[in-house]
Amino acid sequence: MADGPYPSFDCAPGLRLSAHERIHQIEQEALNRRLDRIEEMMARLEKRLWLTVYGVAAVILAQAFQSFLTAQ
Repeated sequence: MADGPYPSFDCAPGLRLSAHERIHQIEQEALNRRLDRIEEMMARLEKRLWLTVYGVAAVILAQAFQSFLTAQ
């Protein structure tokens, strides 16, 4: 008999658990990448939305200024 701790061995339940943990880790990383891409797309969409809002406001102000100039 050996005097130290017994050598470790791989058993089916332990292998299944480590496989599930690895799958969960891969799925979590994929989910985080997708969320990062969605956040980037939302930021770009927000910039476009504000550009549109400012453009519409500029057109309205320009029309108001033009009508003010023609009225005098």
